Amino acid sequence: MRLLTVAAMRRVDAAAIAGGTPGATLMEAAGAAVAARARTRLPADGRAVVLCGPGNNGGDGFVAARLLAEAGFAIDLYLLGDPSALRGDAARAAQAWAGPVHRAAPGALPACDLVIDALFGAGLSRDLDGEARALVEAVNAGGVPVLAVDVPSGIDGDTGSRRGAAIRAAETVTFVALKPGHLLQPGRSHCGQLSLSQIGTGPDALAVGLAACPPLHRNGPDLWADAFPRLAEDSHKYTRGHALVLSGPVTKTGAARLAARGALRVGAGLVTIASPVAALAENAAHVTAIMLRPCEDADDLDDLLTDERLNVVLAGPGLGTGEPARERVAVAAAAGRGLVLDADALTSFSGRLPVLAAHIADGAARAVLTPHAGEFARLFDGTEATDASADKVTRARAAARLAGAVVVLKGADTVIADPDGRAAINDHASPYLGTAGSGDVLGGLIAGLMAQGMPPFEAAAAGVWLHGDAGLRHGPGLIAEDIPELMPAVLRDLAGAALR
Repeated sequence: MRLLTVAAMRRVDAAAIAGGTPGATLMEAAGAAVAARARTRLPADGRAVVLCGPGNNGGDGFVAARLLAEAGFAIDLYLLGDPSALRGDAARAAQAWAGPVHRAAPGALPACDLVIDALFGAGLSRDLDGEARALVEAVNAGGVPVLAVDVPSGIDGDTGSRRGAAIRAAETVTFVALKPGHLLQPGRSHCGQLSLSQIGTGPDALAVGLAACPPLHRNGPDLWADAFPRLAEDSHKYTRGHALVLSGPVTKTGAARLAARGALRVGAGLVTIASPVAALAENAAHVTAIMLRPCEDADDLDDLLTDERLNVVLAGPGLGTGEPARERVAVAAAAGRGLVLDADALTSFSGRLPVLAAHIADGAARAVLTPHAGEFARLFDGTEATDASADKVTRARAAARLAGAVVVLKGADTVIADPDGRAAINDHASPYLGTAGSGDVLGGLIAGLMAQGMPPFEAAAAGVWLHGDAGLRHGPGLIAEDIPELMPAVLRDLAGAALR
């Protein structure tokens, strides 16, 4: 699913109107979609309070109020601002409303079953203050379920940021396409259930909007299913790739084993852990199908990579930091294989981003970097990727361009971006994934998919989604060791749906 920025959505509306669909028709369809969702949340004799703002978002609210009243629901409509200030389609929608228009003010709302928030849309350009902010805070304190129109009032549609204060909705109904702010935090937490409605803009107008912004997707199988590994009748372990995971010292071997298990469970034909000799026994005590090779330093790794069947290297989990780690990353990058860098490998290049980017470029490595927020801040410190005024998608895109690699900026709203500007936001995940070792498994999943031939961006996006799906399935009590063991069920259901 492609996402549209606020500016791109304005172009869709303008193109639809220019193509012969009146703005009033679009507003009527949007209001009808809101009313339809409201009816699913109202009892038969229910009462709704509709809060309308001064723009087109308010016009949608007027339409929804009229349709709900005609259906027999009790409606109290409140307008923030002067009715005489309404313009265009919003003014016409207000004129078609036959009931009273109350002045919206904190503390003035009656008891009701549902609040419809049609105050401000996705294009809000300033922080809420004064009466608007007080009204939003009063609605949040009231405890009544809220159905938000377009986005919860106070949420920036492009960045997901709170503009002073923001409605916390039980559901948000939006139109034509989702916007980044629906999926980026904290906006995602304010939206509740997301409902998407088409309002008659048409495919030609949508194409105008899509052409107006870089490719940005909601992460899901439709984005990467065509590239997902499929087994043929004659497939065997050597056709499914061989992932090499670098292990750290004896006291830090668990992370590499978690990553290796993830790579194996997601389908890599073979997985080898390259381990310091002192850690071989510790690793051997915990693995069976996963193989072991001694590897003390960068020279040993260089020797291992003469075997071209080792087609992807994962470095970072429990590797240790400093010059030895940097040397091994340099060797892996120079080999020109698939390369997944996480944890210690990223930390080792803090303040040395140009060096890492040069290694990746010089070896033509197909690289994926998987930093959490702290690792990202250290690696990209002082660059546009850490500009605090930029949203997460913008920062991830900048990081990918600077590194010459796919970047997976992890979090509750993980963003995957490639150097060409393609990006995806993942909302298919669970907070229970926030546990020690979970990121190591994610690195292994991505490496395992790359070993099977998936391109880096698709492998990263798929790995993030599979990882999230495992978290959603397990729920409370999840530990990192559970994630690889959930992969058979995740993959089985994926094969039965998106991969048919």
